[in-house]
Amino acid sequence: MMDTPPHRETGRPRAAQFAPRPVYIRRDGGATPLREKVTQRVRQVTGDLISKARAGEGDAFRELTEPYRRELLVHCYRMLGSLLDAEDALQETLLAAWQGIGGFIEERGSIRTWLYKIATNRCLNALRAASRRPAKEWDVPKVEPPEPTRLGEVVWLEPYPDAILEGAASVPPGPEARYEQTEAISLAFVTALQLLPPRQVAVLLLRDVLGFRATEVADMLDSTVESVNSALKRARASLQQRQPRREDYQPPPAAGSPGEDAIVAKFVRAWESADLDALVALLTDDVFISMPPMPFEYEGRDVAARFCGSLFGAGRRYDLVPTRANGQPAFGAYLRAPGTRHGTGLYVLTLTGELICAMTRFENSVLPRFGLPRSLPAQ
Repeated sequence: MMDTPPHRETGRPRAAQFAPRPVYIRRDGGATPLREKVTQRVRQVTGDLISKARAGEGDAFRELTEPYRRELLVHCYRMLGSLLDAEDALQETLLAAWQGIGGFIEERGSIRTWLYKIATNRCLNALRAASRRPAKEWDVPKVEPPEPTRLGEVVWLEPYPDAILEGAASVPPGPEARYEQTEAISLAFVTALQLLPPRQVAVLLLRDVLGFRATEVADMLDSTVESVNSALKRARASLQQRQPRREDYQPPPAAGSPGEDAIVAKFVRAWESADLDALVALLTDDVFISMPPMPFEYEGRDVAARFCGSLFGAGRRYDLVPTRANGQPAFGAYLRAPGTRHGTGLYVLTLTGELICAMTRFENSVLPRFGLPRSLPAQ
């Protein structure tokens, strides 16, 4: 992005240098001198970095923006549905911020709010300019799938590795957020977003996921509070129609909990042994299977069983390598063959209670994003 010297290490993580410190509140609700000193110190450090960045110091600019890189990448991903596109949007955001740091006015908002304004508008530009990506034909050799329940509208979705999600999903949202951060990165939520008009996506994310106030969002989008509230109302209504009602499903077990581990272990045993009965027993009646960028979608346990049976046909057997995507259990699937086990794709599971309510298959091209090889040596 810019030719600047490498970051000067301080012995502390960059994000930690700007993290909120503990504060102490008097019983009468006022701030103690300690809190005032901390606030003043943070403002002084930030102001010093802004001054240095305006003078062309790349190190200062990186230290100023580094704490927000991961959460900005997640924001761009939610808007665009593609990690590759999100990375491009983030780079454009940082370049625009570097070029425009001289125009940043501290009194009008924080660096974080300013960066979100730039990132959101870069994503809106990308969505307006993007042509609809074509769906792919079925290309799994020697597998004849059953007739799909329907053809999906969202065929450009990509999974998001949990390994780069760490540190972003834990950022506390603003006071007006309505979604848990884990729910707001799930495949179901990101998929539903892609069916909304771009401006509604931006407003819903800024208000209900990140918790910015309506006045802040109006400033980010060069709009009015009335327009923002109207777009938010329409986005909430559309999203409610497209997503399953929360009360219809049990919450998934916590990540890494014994409950999640038990479901995952049963799934792996059933899939690797091609035990179709054991696999079907793990599925809800209305289980949903999708496979972007192929538009085929299957809904219901019976048709899901026929689809999985087609993958296991003719003696095909698979090995699964665990990973995580979008806060959900995921697996790289490798077809057993003499000499080499070839990666065939990535499966992401959506859990409800002790069952699987959705399974999303992605192409093998995403495997390297998760630190998984395209192939494994034969066992």
